[in-house]
Amino acid sequence: MKDYSISMFIDNELDLDEKIDFVETVHSEQAFKDEAIDLLEQEKLLHSKLVHQEPRVQIPVETEQVERFYTPWLRPVALFSASLALGAAVLFIQPTFFPFSTPTATISREVPYRFVIYRPNASHADIIGTFTSWQPVAMNKMGESGYWSLTLTLPEGEYQYSYLVEEGKQIVDPTISERVQDDFGGENSLITIEV
Repeated sequence: MKDYSISMFIDNELDLDEKIDFVETVHSEQAFKDEAIDLLEQEKLLHSKLVHQEPRVQIPVETEQVERFYTPWLRPVALFSASLALGAAVLFIQPTFFPFSTPTATISREVPYRFVIYRPNASHADIIGTFTSWQPVAMNKMGESGYWSLTLTLPEGEYQYSYLVEEGKQIVDPTISERVQDDFGGENSLITIEV
């Protein structure tokens, strides 16, 4: 129980007696307390939203240098070069009009998400969902606690899923209140991952 109690405490999966044992252990064992605080700090980071800002950089330009470079005889050359650069940019930025241009890549941000279910009598537990193409993925048994767990890294978006336990019985996640009907008369849990 002690090996999994920190995780179960974080996920609010302990009953009142287990919470009392947990608090007493935290107060009596410094190493256990340190480990619990470290894991809580990690969990806090996982639930915080990342803020990404790019710094604005301004490069000062002395007008005397620009005026010296941009003499009247260079104006036609500069206009021609600017026109040429603009034409090239249009060719490679508009893929719908010019099929020979290269598409730009998009950056996908992903977040680890932990799935946990309590099924002490199950001999095996799987998760299925839109993120697994509805193919079963085995979950990990957490000792003798009765909990099954799996952490998946998912890009932001909306996902449907269910658990398969007790010889293929499909159930929704009891900790998620949002549900959707599937095409077969059953229900799936619905989560939204935001980065």
